[in-house]
This record gives sequence, C-alpha cells and structure tokens, in this order.
Amino acid sequence: MSDNLPPCPQCSSEYTYEMNALMVCPECGHEWMPAEGGSEQAAGARERVIRDAVGNVLSDGDTVTVVKALKVKGSASGIKAGTKVRNIRLVDGVDGHDIDCRIEGFGAMQLKSSVVKKV
Repeated sequence: MSDNLPPCPQCSSEYTYEMNALMVCPECGHEWMPAEGGSEQAAGARERVIRDAVGNVLSDGDTVTVVKALKVKGSASGIKAGTKVRNIRLVDGVDGHDIDCRIEGFGAMQLKSSVVKKV
C-alpha cells in the first residue's frame, strides 16, 4: 500500500484507498478517478453547470417556475405547472434530482432541473 494517496476531494479525509482504477473514501463513500493535478479536477467537478428546461444556467438562490404538472407520491394533488419555487439549492441528487427546495403546501423536496424554468 502506498503512503502517498491523495485525500478525499469531497470531505478531505486522509483515509482513502485504491480499489481497481478508483480511489475510495471510507468515511463519505465518494469514489473518483485519480489523475495528475487531482485538486484541479476536484475543483472542476464542483463547478458543474446545471441548466433548466430552456437552457438557462441555474445557481443557488434562484427562483424557478415548474413548467409541467408533477405527481407527488402520497399526495392526492400534485404540483401544478406554473408553481413558483423560491430560493433553490443545487445538489448532487439521486436519479437526476439536482434541485433541493421547499414548495409551499408540500414542504421540502427535490426536483429535476429539466422540469423548471428560471424566472
């Protein structure tokens, strides 16, 4: 085992290990490809661009509008098209759900950027 393994780019843990071609962090579960200039690659990964349904670049704190009606599990009524969502937060979500937000009447939830439009 090599003593010169890079720290985790996500949580900065020093307890990383190699698994086949990947580096793995046991503390946060992050996996990444080791590369020359790893810190530059990590900075590039954090600066990913998320676009809305019409191609506008989204950022934290934006206000968006839902462009199509959405069904919500466990709710009799869904989210109607035209619902305004304020103060969004961009996250690395599951299954393409990359917006974390709070919708009035529904509470906290995650949305896909492909179903919203920047106001």
